[in-house]
Amino acid sequence: MTFSVTILGSNSAIPTLQRNPSAHLLNANERLFLIDCAEGTQLQLRRYKIHFQRIKHILISHLHGDHFYGLIGFLTSLHLLGRKEELHLYANPELQQIIEIQLAASRTTLIYPLIFHPLLSINKELIIETERLKVYTFPLVHSVPTYGFLFLEQHSSTMRIRHPRSYAYCTDTAYSEDIIPYIHGVDLLYHEATFLHEMAATAREKLHSTAYEAATIAAKAQVKKLLIGHFSARYDDLQPLLDEARSVFPETILATDGDKIDV
Repeated sequence: MTFSVTILGSNSAIPTLQRNPSAHLLNANERLFLIDCAEGTQLQLRRYKIHFQRIKHILISHLHGDHFYGLIGFLTSLHLLGRKEELHLYANPELQQIIEIQLAASRTTLIYPLIFHPLLSINKELIIETERLKVYTFPLVHSVPTYGFLFLEQHSSTMRIRHPRSYAYCTDTAYSEDIIPYIHGVDLLYHEATFLHEMAATAREKLHSTAYEAATIAAKAQVKKLLIGHFSARYDDLQPLLDEARSVFPETILATDGDKIDV
């Protein structure tokens, strides 16, 4: 059964010709979850031949533009393409008002149900539960309210011979060991690594993390594999960030636009 992550965007605030800002697509046993939706996300979905009408859940980590500026375009494209099936959106409650203003300004009434689920908890909280998957949210440390997401595969009685797989998404956040209990032991951890550690002071000021810090969290949380991303546009060559992370946590890979990672 499929449990994979496709990288739709690996950069931070400013896109480059090679790297789009933040968005991931999780395929959990053929159920598709869009995690963040930066500018250009729907083009990335088309580029990588993902049938985006199958997306039923969109999770937005926080309200910085490089994580949601592509959302209104995506929502209205689904409308223009004739979507009828409901779509669930999980985000800071202010996003609902933003969407309503955008739709009102363009005199658009969506022809499909958009169901909004506000993220409010300051603790770990179950937000989605299906027969085969549980999704939790938990707080990160950033300049605006920001949430990580934890996806845990659930097995029915006929599937217990295989280890249930898990994926944690921790985008914009300062180094914080408070998240370790939430992500401990996951198969794949995505953790932002905006800067090299030589810019640790800048990372602290902007409430971001370095590659070294992301790897330290992965080691302390005893995860199986670390995926680093949200790279600053200042870096054309990402090898130094990978080398820095691997010096602490060897099982580290780079988030690269278009890559599909099986968990």
